[in-house]
Amino acid sequence: MYSLILSVAMALGLAGPARAAGEGISWDKAPASTNDLAALQHGAKLFVNYCLNCHSAAFMRYNRLTDIGLSEQQIKDYLLFATDRVGDTMKASIDPRHAKEWFGANPPDLTLIARSRSSHGGTGADYLYTFLRTFYPDATKPTGWNNLAFPNVGMPHALWELQGKREPIFETVSSHGHDTQVFRGWKQVTPGTMSPREYDEAVGHLVAYLQWMAEPAQNTRVRVGVWVLLFLGFFTFLAWRLNAAFWKNVR
Repeated sequence: MYSLILSVAMALGLAGPARAAGEGISWDKAPASTNDLAALQHGAKLFVNYCLNCHSAAFMRYNRLTDIGLSEQQIKDYLLFATDRVGDTMKASIDPRHAKEWFGANPPDLTLIARSRSSHGGTGADYLYTFLRTFYPDATKPTGWNNLAFPNVGMPHALWELQGKREPIFETVSSHGHDTQVFRGWKQVTPGTMSPREYDEAVGHLVAYLQWMAEPAQNTRVRVGVWVLLFLGFFTFLAWRLNAAFWKNVR
């Protein structure tokens, strides 16, 4: 039975390389792109609908979303749920006192989360992309959920209705007289409102938005940097030719 489940998981692309249980898994590469405005807009919608209930982005104002192609009227119509003013910062809907009571601590601010999570394991976007796709039900936890990328995480799976419920598949591997539980893939328990492919794409959009939010000026900075390099290259060439013309008759 296990081999059948594993074969199906591998065929669907759900089974990854062997990883030890309880140690956190290696991070998948995020398909995030901060140049895709449609993806950023979809990510902003997911963020407001699913993340902003508990997490704030206190250093980001709603009207800054005009940088990703949204008009202020669109922001007012589709994204303003916790405030009435488009110039306000993104504050969580939950009362901080209730959040601390329910979760044991206030959920962290997410404005810079994509930058703060970078490590030797990959970029912050890689971590978030992996984290949001590796929740699984765990009745032993207060929230009813656990996570392979962040074992014993203290938050529930906010996107579970989209992804459905999945259980990790582990295999016992013996080495030097010790048994180790190795992660082999996933078993879909209940379907979500999205297919696995649609969910991964949606998470990619959400992560792209989080990455953009951590540094909204990054695309402008890159564009300006390219023009600066072209400018310096042109005038370096011009200076070289002027220097050659000036010294050509000097022996």
